[in-house]
Amino acid sequence: MQIIRHLADLRAAVRALVNTGAPVALVPTMGALHAGHIALVDAARARGCQVVVSIFVNPTQFAPTEDLDAYPRREAADAAMLEAAGAAVLWAPDVAEMYPAGFASSIEVSGVTARWEGEARPGHFAGVATVVAKLLLQTRPDMAFFGEKDFQQLAVIRRMVRDLDVGIEIVGVPTQRDDDGLALSSRNAYLSPEERIAARALPRALGDAAASIERGAPVAATIDAAKARLTEAGFTPIDYVALVDADSLEPTESIESPARLIAAAKLGRTRLIDNLAVGNVKSM
Repeated sequence: MQIIRHLADLRAAVRALVNTGAPVALVPTMGALHAGHIALVDAARARGCQVVVSIFVNPTQFAPTEDLDAYPRREAADAAMLEAAGAAVLWAPDVAEMYPAGFASSIEVSGVTARWEGEARPGHFAGVATVVAKLLLQTRPDMAFFGEKDFQQLAVIRRMVRDLDVGIEIVGVPTQRDDDGLALSSRNAYLSPEERIAARALPRALGDAAASIERGAPVAATIDAAKARLTEAGFTPIDYVALVDADSLEPTESIESPARLIAAAKLGRTRLIDNLAVGNVKSM
């Protein structure tokens, strides 16, 4: 596996991958990799792709109240995991390479960013959309793979790619979970042992709520019950629990079209997010 830090070298490496005749896939990450990230690499390789993985802790998607410096960085361990998984290239630029002096552009995706994470983390999705657009243009892959755990992010990227006619297939990969149901996340490392046990209430509350809604229970009352369970488990504040349309991310009470039950809440100092498909719908 090649580890590349400069754009000219990346483009040469991608040309070589294209010349193999296989499709090229991009897996964008911020590092601190876990089995969920490796599942993205596995999904890309299962489709016969040569895989480029990016590791870039993107400063523009962190709010002023979020500690960019505290985000875990462990490139050597991440690189070893990616090489074992069969990635072809690790693209690991520094901030100056991604945002050179005078950089002045930003991508805003309206509508799908208006609620939920967009409200809780102002400016976050502009940072995400801008850096993902750059990564797609830098690598020009045939496909890019993203986890469904960050479901609103996936919806934002799909909307951006659709609106700008980027011509790259965006593939969502189902959320990977620990044995107790908690979604795999780099943020889980911040949980104390006691919080790690309490965190199981999040996927359980969502799972029970999804089952109730599928049986025809009223959506509002079901969501209130899920919030009460999270509060009892020690989550505070609860930013949102909502049933939303899977494309627009607008609240819905119907599961006739693809819908998602989404949630974000804080346990101690750690903010966790999760989501589940609701109804008889396929993964997006």
